[in-house]
Amino acid sequence: MRILFLISLFFLVSCHPKQEAEVVDVPNAEMSITKEESIEMHRMWVKDESYKIDRYIERHNWDAISSPSGVRYCIYEKGNGISVEEDMRITVEFEVRLIDSDTTLCYTSDKNGEHTFLVGMDNVESGLHEAVKYLHIGDRAYIILPHFAAHGLLGDMNKIPPLSTVLYDIYVVDAKNR
Repeated sequence: MRILFLISLFFLVSCHPKQEAEVVDVPNAEMSITKEESIEMHRMWVKDESYKIDRYIERHNWDAISSPSGVRYCIYEKGNGISVEEDMRITVEFEVRLIDSDTTLCYTSDKNGEHTFLVGMDNVESGLHEAVKYLHIGDRAYIILPHFAAHGLLGDMNKIPPLSTVLYDIYVVDAKNR
């Protein structure tokens, strides 16, 4: 959890542009944190993230559903195809954005092409595997993945920063049994 503390400290320091770097005197560089403190810190982080997600949904007036794991989804255009199930190979068009002040666009199928993956098996976000099982071929939906169901503590080491909430705008093009 020391890494989480350092990442949090980094974000706090980096949020103040155009200021000279301040020297922070840390008397005990071997700072330790108990398991209980670590669990409580994570619990508070998840609670805060959930609050921000709920406010985002409220501001956009979405009729979103929350899964037991905290993934939210809102089907804004219903398709008429079969439902997506575990072990199906599905093809989607997508936009991936951060839920930040600019809803920064990270990835899009317009640039990267449609994405095909095996539900429950391939190397995509765990929250995406979960959320697509609520959809049907032809559905268009917004899917919000909390950091722990997206790219977690490290981000994707490319365009998605550590601990980021991710927004998918997804269209299920096709789904087939493998």
